[in-house]
Amino acid sequence: MVRTLSTMLPLGTKAPDFALVDAVSEKTISLDTFGDKKALLVMFICVHCPFVKHIQEELAKLGNDYVEQGLGIVAISTNDIIKYPDDSPENMKLMAETLGFNFPFCHDESQEIAKAYTAACTPDFFLFDRNKILVYRGQLDDSRPGNALPVTGKDLRAAIEGVLGDKSLDSEQKPSIGCNIKWKPGNEPPYFG
Repeated sequence: MVRTLSTMLPLGTKAPDFALVDAVSEKTISLDTFGDKKALLVMFICVHCPFVKHIQEELAKLGNDYVEQGLGIVAISTNDIIKYPDDSPENMKLMAETLGFNFPFCHDESQEIAKAYTAACTPDFFLFDRNKILVYRGQLDDSRPGNALPVTGKDLRAAIEGVLGDKSLDSEQKPSIGCNIKWKPGNEPPYFG
């Protein structure tokens, strides 16, 4: 496993559009799905990564805690499922159902959406305001597998609460860290490696 930091896409970036199929409902999800939301959290995660497994219950909790407050959430897995079959849509569906995700979990088979967001690792978080402008990209919190710090979601939760409360967010944000996205051979973006 390669420990990889987020690319830290520039704040103020407009959310790239996407049209991806939810592994659970099999419905197509796009930015328009979240048109009425006060904010949108786009998370790049996967099934097999130990960094994601470490925080997966907190991800489900985020969905439950903020669904009534106007936060839209979409999780996207973009890993090469030929080399990493644990990350297949079938296993994504199982993960979502087991953890009780109340948000779509989509498969980015072409890996083009991950590239559009400059996603680099799992987990990688991108929080957009009601106009779909990037206001936060960075870590969930300081907890990592093996460092004995509790998973609280404090960094991302503070950003979510700020954007839902129409407050400006601090631009000093810590990058997320996790396993590198498993790019298909020959499909690696320029920012990889």
